[in-house]
Amino acid sequence: MSLVTDSDAYQRASDLLRALAATVRVAIVTELSRHGERYVHELVEALAVPQPLVSQHLRVLRGSAVVRAERRGREIAYSLVDEHIAHIVRDAVAHAGERRA
Repeated sequence: MSLVTDSDAYQRASDLLRALAATVRVAIVTELSRHGERYVHELVEALAVPQPLVSQHLRVLRGSAVVRAERRGREIAYSLVDEHIAHIVRDAVAHAGERRA
């Protein structure tokens, strides 16, 4: 494998990591991973951040195909597109929490 052959995959991975590069977005992915599908008001309550901020970050995550949205009446339910994203975030949080010598 060479950089040239993998460049498309590298670009998609870079885009994914960029989409996850915000504290609130990491928290949203963690919340969805732990509790499954959530409505915006549930995320606002769980994360203790203003609704417009949660909505803004959900827009970024949707645009990067990290979360999906499904309208249910007047509300929209959000869930992770797949569990790979949850593993990436869990591993990153665990790694960041390890004590360094």
